[in-house]
Amino acid sequence: MSERKGYNQKLKMLYLLKIFSEETDDAHALTMPEIIARLAAYGVNADRKTVYQDLEELRNFGCDIIAERDGRNYLYHLGERDFELAELKLLVDAVQSSRFITDRKSNQLIKKLESLVSRHEASKLHRQVIISGRVKTMNESIYYNVDKIHEAIGADRQIKFKYFDWNLRKEMVPRYNGRWYQLSPMALMWDDEKYYLVGFDSRHDDIIHYRVDKMMEIHILDEPRVGKKAFREFNIAHYTNTLFGMYAGDEAKVTLEGANHMVGVVIDRFGKDIIIVPVGEDRFQTTVTVAVSSHFFGWIMSLDGAVKIVGPDTVVAKMRELIEKMSDEYAL
Repeated sequence: MSERKGYNQKLKMLYLLKIFSEETDDAHALTMPEIIARLAAYGVNADRKTVYQDLEELRNFGCDIIAERDGRNYLYHLGERDFELAELKLLVDAVQSSRFITDRKSNQLIKKLESLVSRHEASKLHRQVIISGRVKTMNESIYYNVDKIHEAIGADRQIKFKYFDWNLRKEMVPRYNGRWYQLSPMALMWDDEKYYLVGFDSRHDDIIHYRVDKMMEIHILDEPRVGKKAFREFNIAHYTNTLFGMYAGDEAKVTLEGANHMVGVVIDRFGKDIIIVPVGEDRFQTTVTVAVSSHFFGWIMSLDGAVKIVGPDTVVAKMRELIEKMSDEYAL
């Protein structure tokens, strides 16, 4: 190819789009001589007439190329993008604050998000979200686990996998000596900053859930999923609302009583559909359905006495037993 045309002439439109995407935004624009110079740096020779034509072609393609008069010259920049800067800031904050995303993966994802804006605006995405006590996951395979599970659901196939626990040396140790679990995956669920897989277990003839970040060696099987009727009849919203930290327990209707200023805490946990009954001037009661577990009792204790269990007697007795046990453990 001749020197006059430039050795990258066939890539002219791609480089032009790259220049506008990376170097311009609502606050940063380029003059026509600057655009021509940028193209030349990429091995593309151009003149004003052809660049005008190219910009019009980009507009026809759907790119928001804006020209604004500045004295005797025109300034050009890329206007509307797929994501606004404010939207990307929210996504960056979500990635940084998410516990299930490792530090390394967080940095990779944020770098990709930065590519969606100009280099000038990318610097504004270098944000530091401070979250007290934030501990990132150590298992990076979760992203591939989620993808494999979606693939199995889309193909209507069962999966098998191993499930692990951490040992004292921070090593992943498969449960039951590496026994394979088999499940018909139905849905992925997000609770308490963790991903859970909900599916039908043929061995137990029941709906069961597993933490996705503790699954390993997921394989898609040739066997079609079973238990679809059971899952259709399964109220997943009710399931998640009754469990605490996704820990199962005997389901029961429990009456709670608390100070009026705690009503927001209870609504945040159980939703606005619960019935609030005033008790005197400064207290209220409500009855909710929960899976009675140690995590439920732990939630009650975390409220420092501002909310207490008043019924039924069996649940009150379990709470009392737990308090007595804890008292004995910490007795001087």
